[in-house]
Amino acid sequence: MAGVVAEVVGQREEILAGVAQRTLIDVFMATCDANAGRPALVVKEGDGFRTWTWGRYRDEASALALAFRSLASVDHGDHVALMMTNRPEHVIADIGTLLAGATPVSIYNTLTAEQIAYIAGNCDAKVAVVEDATFLARFDAVRDQLPALELLVVVDPTDVDLEREDVVSYAQLQAHGEQALLTRRGELENAWRAVRPDDAVTLIYTSGTTGPPKGVVITHLGLLYQLHITGQLLEVTPGQRGISYLPLAHVAERMTTHYLGIMAAGTIYFVREVSAVLETLQEARPQVFMAVPRVWEKMHAALLAKIHATEDARKRGLALKAIDVGMARVRAELDGGRASLGLRLQHAVFDRLVFAKIRDGLGLDELRTAVSGAAPISAELLVFFEAIGIEILEVYGMTESTAVITANQPGRVRLGTVGVALPGIEVRIADDGEILARGPIVTPGYWQRPEATAEAIDADGWLHTGDLGTMDDDGYVRIVGRKKELIITAGGKNLSPNNIEEAIKQRSPIIGQLCAVGDSRPFISALIVLDADALPAWCESNGVPFVSVAEASQHPDVIAEVARAVDEGNAALARVEQVRQWAIVSNEWTAESEELTPSLKLKRAVIHTKYADVIDGLYDSGG
Repeated sequence: MAGVVAEVVGQREEILAGVAQRTLIDVFMATCDANAGRPALVVKEGDGFRTWTWGRYRDEASALALAFRSLASVDHGDHVALMMTNRPEHVIADIGTLLAGATPVSIYNTLTAEQIAYIAGNCDAKVAVVEDATFLARFDAVRDQLPALELLVVVDPTDVDLEREDVVSYAQLQAHGEQALLTRRGELENAWRAVRPDDAVTLIYTSGTTGPPKGVVITHLGLLYQLHITGQLLEVTPGQRGISYLPLAHVAERMTTHYLGIMAAGTIYFVREVSAVLETLQEARPQVFMAVPRVWEKMHAALLAKIHATEDARKRGLALKAIDVGMARVRAELDGGRASLGLRLQHAVFDRLVFAKIRDGLGLDELRTAVSGAAPISAELLVFFEAIGIEILEVYGMTESTAVITANQPGRVRLGTVGVALPGIEVRIADDGEILARGPIVTPGYWQRPEATAEAIDADGWLHTGDLGTMDDDGYVRIVGRKKELIITAGGKNLSPNNIEEAIKQRSPIIGQLCAVGDSRPFISALIVLDADALPAWCESNGVPFVSVAEASQHPDVIAEVARAVDEGNAALARVEQVRQWAIVSNEWTAESEELTPSLKLKRAVIHTKYADVIDGLYDSGG
């Protein structure tokens, strides 16, 4: 054991030696200098694309930095709030804030005015850069609670009163900064060079599922260390393409596009509406693509729906046969096994005839690395994508660890696990089963929350993740559940709702979300949400009339399909885990309707409160 620890510490020291004394701004400036004419940021506008080169990216960010400093006295230690969709202006303002010597704080677009007041007030934001009049209105609604806020910048100023002293458009801010650059460029360089590696590169506020959001301090040093180890994992190459579509207030999106894009001089395509992800994939042809499980689930459901809707029976049959063969090969090769020669030959033929076309249609034909994180993904989904030639690396981490702690690695995926600790990172399982992690990627703490910091990080520097897990002899970590989310039944059984949910969800394409309940109850029940994307195609294929999700949810055939999935899932669970009562919830769960976090994880407390009557009814009905 001592030898293993010594090896990890040795790896850590070697990596630290390479990133010490640098900041993200140093990396950004070096990338811009070496790649000034190459494309950096791309967004679709109408039928064409608008592109920022690395040189233009640097110049616009520099202009914003000086404008922040002159119009709102932004300086070292100050904060700038950013509330925008995924667009170039978001990351330009982010870097502009860093160049001014300050710290950017991105805010989820779904947050209410009261939630914005808490975050912007907690960090004493001096400036807020917002998308449009709608976002501006949320800040205005709580303006009296934000005494530190001096300036509001609106990117799309339609219907905005620009005569207000505290409001300017993004274009006006840019013009002011460009004028300042003519005479004050030296001030700008002094500002960003004064930033130290242990300064905050950003504050990322947790989604607040268990109380008020906490501002996680991410340092330049921790970020550069994470970029180094993640860059190796994802086999990052210069100039690689990626797409930015998950919230930039989430550490996963920041890491895989914004920050890795800077390190690799990549080209990032921005998606302002999640519904346009598939279209953008086809245009961008990314080499690295990160998605939360819900996105992979939707992609899987859409693919199967398209295949089943194919009118040509021969083509439909060929595609379904190919998937069966591909999945059979993947299953045969799990845990070091080997598929038969015949199965391997069939798979190779189907890869050319079927799967290559599927990958091309998805825009993933040039994909080198696919990643899933932020929530557990079902093993069946991983098998499916591996079968069609897309190896998904499931990773594990959290905001407090600057993203990734453990990861499956190319060619070394072990299904059902989140892989092994990344270089220089220590991971162990505490006596109560909690996963602990230690290393340079661990946050120094929560902004202005010392009591919360002491609760999360012990005196020896171990981050207490709140997740329960196991580790095998090869170091592969398996997530069992969340400490605070365990269901403790009336009979005293401690159960992971996650395991129950995944066992059932994967059994039918029409199940979009499932929340297992049963705390202090005699048995497990579940609330089930139908997949609004997959349901219409399923109904058409099964002769069920479709008008709306609400109406379809009451159709006997739909109810029977859900019952079948529950029964099949129960068969894979221990008796005490099995779902004995369930109800279909007719409305979709989203971040806007508050049942999901912005990264699409269940907000269990919200669900339990919102559907208390439905849950009580499940137990009143017996079982």
